[in-house]
Amino acid sequence: MRLYSMPSSGNSYKVRLLAALTGQALERVDCGAGSAALAEAKAAGVLPFGKLPALALDGGTVLGESNAILCFLGEETRFWPEDPVLRAQMLGWMFWEQYNHEPVIAVRQSLLCYPDRAADATPERMADLLARGQALLAVMNRAVGGQDWLTGQPSLADICLYAYTHSAETRGGFDLSGMPKLRAWLARVAALPGHVAING
Repeated sequence: MRLYSMPSSGNSYKVRLLAALTGQALERVDCGAGSAALAEAKAAGVLPFGKLPALALDGGTVLGESNAILCFLGEETRFWPEDPVLRAQMLGWMFWEQYNHEPVIAVRQSLLCYPDRAADATPERMADLLARGQALLAVMNRAVGGQDWLTGQPSLADICLYAYTHSAETRGGFDLSGMPKLRAWLARVAALPGHVAING
């Protein structure tokens, strides 16, 4: 399998992390923003939705959307709950990540870290993203307040939400000092056998 991946992207990282945790080999094609590799991938039509990541399978089928790729790679692994209720809860967190969490936590990080987006980082927008992001992180802190994992056992939901949450402080300027349960959850994900860092 060939993964078209942006090295600094949390959406790409979550796929690489799951592959590492489950021992699945991926040929990586790193496509930085504006790179020749990205232009070639778009020209070759291997990005189903015109964005990264994308996973090309041996038969020629290409999968897009990071959480859909997680479901494909995660099925029949220890991160795929057998219980249908736990599985639905896992998917609920994954939908929440793309609809609520990623558009705030990831966007604030990108506005702070990518020079070409600096013009969009107005004080009003950054303050709004900070306030909204703190509230979203508090939701996660409460969720892991009485259990180790988002659904009670390690699942794709934890991998999915770890990708941008683990860098929320260092890249996004969010404050987790009042969220010890969330910090402990981040440490548990990082301690999973096979874990790799975003630049690993």
